[in-house]
Amino acid sequence: MKQFYSLCMIMLLASVLAIDVMGQKTTLTVTGKVTDLEGDPLSGVSVVVQGTTRGTITNIDGAYSINVPSKQSVLVFSMISMKTIDHRVGNSTQINIIMEEDVIGLGDVEVVAIGYGSMRRSDLTGSISSISKDALSERAITSLEDAMRGKAAGMQIVQNDGAPGSDYTIRIRGASSVNASSAPIFVIDGVICEDASSLNPGDVASIEILKDASSTAIYGSRGANGVIMITTRQGTNDGKTRVELYANLGMQQAVRQFDMLNSSEYALMRYKTGWKYYPYGTDPSTMSDGIVYRDNPNGDGNYWVLPESSTYADWESFGAPGSTNTQWQDLMFRDALYQEYRINVSGGNKNTRYSVSGGYLNQEGVVVNSGFERFTGRINLVQKLSTNVTMTANISGSRTKNSGLATGSSDGLMVKLLRQSPLNSATSSGITEGTGSEEGQIVSNPYIQVRDITNNRYKDNLTARMQLEWKILTELSLNIAGTYEDNHQKTDVFYPANTEQGFKANGRAIVTNAGIKKLSGEAFLTYTNSWKGGHRLKVLAGSTLETYNNNTVRTETQNFPSLNLGVNGLGMGVTPQIPTSSIVEWNMVSFLARAEYNYKERYLLTASYRADGSSRFGKNNRYATFPSFSLGWRLNREKFMQNLSWIDDLKVRGSWGQTGNQEISNIARYTIYVPNYGVTESGGQSYGTSYDIAGTNGGSILQSGFKRNQIGNDNIKWETTTQTNLGLDFSLFKQSLYGSFDWFYKKTTDILVQMAGIAAMGEGSSQWINAGEMKNVGVELNLGYRNQTRFGLKYDLNANISTYRNEITKLPTTVAANGTFGGNGVQSVIGHANGSQVGYVADGIFKSQEEIDNHATQEGAGIGRIRWRDLDGNGIINEKDQQWIYNPTPDFSYGLNIYLEYKNFDLTMFWQGVQGVDVISDLKKETDLWSGLNIGFLNKGKRVLDAWSPTNPNSTIPALSRSDTNNEKRVSTYFVENGSFLKLRNIQLGYNVPKNFAQKMKMERLRFYLSAQNVFTIKSKEFTGVDPENANYGYPIPMNITFGINVGF
Repeated sequence: MKQFYSLCMIMLLASVLAIDVMGQKTTLTVTGKVTDLEGDPLSGVSVVVQGTTRGTITNIDGAYSINVPSKQSVLVFSMISMKTIDHRVGNSTQINIIMEEDVIGLGDVEVVAIGYGSMRRSDLTGSISSISKDALSERAITSLEDAMRGKAAGMQIVQNDGAPGSDYTIRIRGASSVNASSAPIFVIDGVICEDASSLNPGDVASIEILKDASSTAIYGSRGANGVIMITTRQGTNDGKTRVELYANLGMQQAVRQFDMLNSSEYALMRYKTGWKYYPYGTDPSTMSDGIVYRDNPNGDGNYWVLPESSTYADWESFGAPGSTNTQWQDLMFRDALYQEYRINVSGGNKNTRYSVSGGYLNQEGVVVNSGFERFTGRINLVQKLSTNVTMTANISGSRTKNSGLATGSSDGLMVKLLRQSPLNSATSSGITEGTGSEEGQIVSNPYIQVRDITNNRYKDNLTARMQLEWKILTELSLNIAGTYEDNHQKTDVFYPANTEQGFKANGRAIVTNAGIKKLSGEAFLTYTNSWKGGHRLKVLAGSTLETYNNNTVRTETQNFPSLNLGVNGLGMGVTPQIPTSSIVEWNMVSFLARAEYNYKERYLLTASYRADGSSRFGKNNRYATFPSFSLGWRLNREKFMQNLSWIDDLKVRGSWGQTGNQEISNIARYTIYVPNYGVTESGGQSYGTSYDIAGTNGGSILQSGFKRNQIGNDNIKWETTTQTNLGLDFSLFKQSLYGSFDWFYKKTTDILVQMAGIAAMGEGSSQWINAGEMKNVGVELNLGYRNQTRFGLKYDLNANISTYRNEITKLPTTVAANGTFGGNGVQSVIGHANGSQVGYVADGIFKSQEEIDNHATQEGAGIGRIRWRDLDGNGIINEKDQQWIYNPTPDFSYGLNIYLEYKNFDLTMFWQGVQGVDVISDLKKETDLWSGLNIGFLNKGKRVLDAWSPTNPNSTIPALSRSDTNNEKRVSTYFVENGSFLKLRNIQLGYNVPKNFAQKMKMERLRFYLSAQNVFTIKSKEFTGVDPENANYGYPIPMNITFGINVGF
């Protein structure tokens, strides 16, 4: 109601001003309309009688009316970025003007998408980064996230692994929560999405990254982690139909492989694990038979003996011609084909604009039997139904298929690949079982796994959105929109009995189906007006409603007499497991408003307000409000800077606002009881869960019951992020030098954490509460320079750099100390970054018994073992001898984009880097520690060839051992490495066929290009792995070489 009263007052003021203007004494009234070259009306054009202060501004339809003194008067039509026009009145009382763009001022009229609307870039008061379609459609791109990586300061995008279609982790200005999601939302043509996996990057027209609270607060509870606004390609109104075809064909290779032991080296290391130590003075007759070495050549040293009876004593024979020497990486990796095809048809006239597109992508994985396939289609239509009513319809659909083994969790293929002994053949039994002390340990033949395991993941998505815009008045319009989304996901998995996942169950088949439906509606009133004196106002007010439903069912069958049908033979399993299902539902209603004020193109003000109510929160705190405001000052518009012609644009801005986070567990507020059937997942013994208190059951299986897992909380509320931002935008020397700078302070309060219960509260007494706080403080810089040389070379160099510091500032004492969010359960994580770790300090290798005797008491200490530093000096190595050793936050991240154009050729390069970031190389347990998993038959990396031994006493790699008595797998500085890197992400050479030649072939455009992705990496010398971005050697990130062609008609 307050918004309605404000709107009425605005309209009343406008009427008074209009009466005042009409009441002025004039001799002639001139009216008309101002349009651009395409006939679209231009609003906000200044119309002034030359030599006077009398003037007006065109309305939203481009119309104006002005009183002039005489027929000799000259009207001056001016607008930022448009060429100024002088027109003598003469005998005309109606003067229509067509204005052309002024290239120098293009930055002022560039329109960017913001929440529930758009705005001229020159009017922005928030922190927003843009990515144009040129960075997306002119090269081969498998995903939108890959195209955005490194293009915007303050946005970190990490590819989880190199598998085709794999997920990305995106953070804008760091993580905002420890439990709730820290991922930004995507808004695609007004539709809010969790990701953009179903979107064809070639359909994108522009991307805006909304980073500060003034930009994202309009999304309220969805905006705490930033917003990525995506606008897809639209039609034109010039009466022409355009057809564009893209085809990309490429090859991918896993060019960087891990250096593993071959057969003879593996046998040698197995042999050397048998070194036995005998101190000086030992009677030689009591020693084992074998090769004797003394660590002091003068004859008074300790004894080291390699037994001659070892299976691997003749280790050289394992490398003889004809012996088994399986190179597992060569076997598992392949040159993979990449192909993509896109088509877009667009056009329209004054009443209709349309864009129709389709795409197909088929990307083989560099690991055999893996791949990704995507079909996409999109229709965008804008139709004028009448003079005042316009309909916009967007329909999109996609189908994706991921195939092949997952690379994480129990299916961690790469680690199993590295562990496989080179003495095993590729066609050997799928299972290797340990014996003796290693009994129960199972290692699968990875080749059998990728050959026989079925793991297909399907996603089908349909999205339909319709919007009606009704211009009630010239200044007032009503927008009503509705969106329907239908998403179906299916996973088919089959583990045969000859794989470790299906070994004990004699085969397992798992089918999971999930159906996700979303409905949303929105209605907005928008009021836009301009007044004499340089005042411009735009007010938006409205509401939205969202509903979400996710229904998931999982079925599993075990013990298959026949494995031929795989997952399709689900019903043939002898031992069906109890199906599980889940239903996730939530609803949200929102009311929002925003006002944008511009005074004389100098002073800018934007304020927004949103109130959200969500069913995910407790009934006592279901609603929350999220305000924001921002100011901008364009200094170059001030009189005192008019003589500084080298400054094209200079704007300072500041903002403050609050946003929320509702991406929490849907059941966090409920008391949860779950059935406890007592059936093991692998089909083992079944037992009841009741208690036989009377002792009368006679040993039979008891009935199953329910147990409590969680206590509800009706007081849980929104996590709230408050952010302050100060920024500077500039453009100098005829827009040759341009850039922006931002400083931000971002604090999240009321973070949801799960408190463990105490025994007195009974079983399942954990509870979600609001009790945490976190902050991020950082700066972002974007700097670019573009120009042209005398001989015609055009160039544009753009660099960005950002840094931030993350800190957990508040958590309950028990939560802060339990290691869930850092500290490893040793120290409180408060005051440190989320995910920071505490560990021991590796202080070299014990090289003699004397060093052991003079060191603090260390359990497991031995010659050739890692020495831990006694930090507290108490003479005992224990958990108190740990300090903060790992911080996942980089010192800074940066990107460099280079664009060169000469005649019809163009060259682009994109470099991305991360500096000063720690990585924990768990892979060193596979390369440096023979007893890394207490399994002695696993293969290792070639670093162990340089392991400490009596004959190699200066090594920094611990001695080979079949058991880890020194607990060298513990978290320590030995595994923390410098993960800094600089990557040439993309380099592309393109050629545009001369237009006159293309037109002879009935084409408007013909372009060829050759590109390469992930070409090479510069990394720290301290890093011992293959790729610091993939530190623990998950699915390798491949190099991709692609040839493409673009044809336009």
